[in-house]
Amino acid sequence: QVQLVESGGGLVQAGGSLRLSCAASGRTVSRYAMGWFRQAPGKERDFVARIWSGGLTYYADSVKGRFTISRDNAKNTVYLQMNSLKPEDTAVYYCGADYTAGSFKYWGQGTQVTVSS
Repeated sequence: QVQLVESGGGLVQAGGSLRLSCAASGRTVSRYAMGWFRQAPGKERDFVARIWSGGLTYYADSVKGRFTISRDNAKNTVYLQMNSLKPEDTAVYYCGADYTAGSFKYWGQGTQVTVSS
């Protein structure tokens, strides 16, 4: 089993930045694809970014050029650097590990990101 704990969320003004962290425990996640989804109130959980074990990245169009996903395998941690934040980025952000068939096998409990206008 893999346990994921997100941190780094908070309240920020539009145009600001936040860096989310996702620390994994239970087993090494270096060979897993990992990533981030987000869920705004009343909406479905949407894909944000994914990073493969080799470092290849993939982003949703809505965040491309503003968000950067990275990983530190020595720390068993994945990051999401979020710049130029917009009010529509407000959501609970969830970290996932072990990407298979369009979803992640393991999920964290989420961290709230709120962007004020």
